[in-house]
Amino acid sequence: MEGVSRRDFLKGAGAAAVVSAAGGRSAAEQSSSETAVRWSMIVDLKKCAGCTACAVACKVENHTPPGVTYLLVMEEEVGTYPDVRRRFVFKPCMQCTKSSCTRVCPTKATYHRRDGIVAIDYDKCIGCRYCIQACPYGSRAFDYGHNYHQELTPYETQPSPEYGENRSRRPQKSPIGNVRKCTFCIHRVAKGLGPACAETCIGQAIHFGDLNNPEARCMVHGEKLQELLATRHHMRLKEELGNEPAVYYLT
Repeated sequence: MEGVSRRDFLKGAGAAAVVSAAGGRSAAEQSSSETAVRWSMIVDLKKCAGCTACAVACKVENHTPPGVTYLLVMEEEVGTYPDVRRRFVFKPCMQCTKSSCTRVCPTKATYHRRDGIVAIDYDKCIGCRYCIQACPYGSRAFDYGHNYHQELTPYETQPSPEYGENRSRRPQKSPIGNVRKCTFCIHRVAKGLGPACAETCIGQAIHFGDLNNPEARCMVHGEKLQELLATRHHMRLKEELGNEPAVYYLT
């Protein structure tokens, strides 16, 4: 330690201890991470009417081609005859904190943003589709390059706004040949707007906001998100797998 004073050495050792205690992150990095936004959805199953307006709005907003769908409205029969009813479950990408898809991607094209969104870098995606197999929610699709019409309509020629990149689908060009998925419409959120599905839902069943903020309200309808979870029974799909999805369902 020639040329290093005892005082400087102790200061350095103290800083190293802070980084070690924070799991390898500096105190500033730890604080930044702990206060980061965590975009999440809360879906009220009692309000969902199964109209699928959310799915239509998503497809129109993101200009997705045939075979590429970012969300589904699943339908199931509940009860015993003759007391039977239909229940509908809105299912986008779960934006998992411990996502299976990111762990299997060989090029790291699928990654976590600081706001919790699981995103795809189309320039890194090689179309291997490992992530599709790994996702336990079936929330990913592959863009094979198909179109709805031989002569493209204005809808099909418009660039997709997703990720704020405004990419046009052209032969042999991304996102053709890539895996695609729901992003919670982060290109809209960046402008202060809610996801297209939540904005369109006629039953106001889809709530969206920052669950890391205890005072956060739904960006679309204004309800306090933490109160919704505190006052209603809720669950997450396949929670036992440990993926920690960011979509909660009020039952």
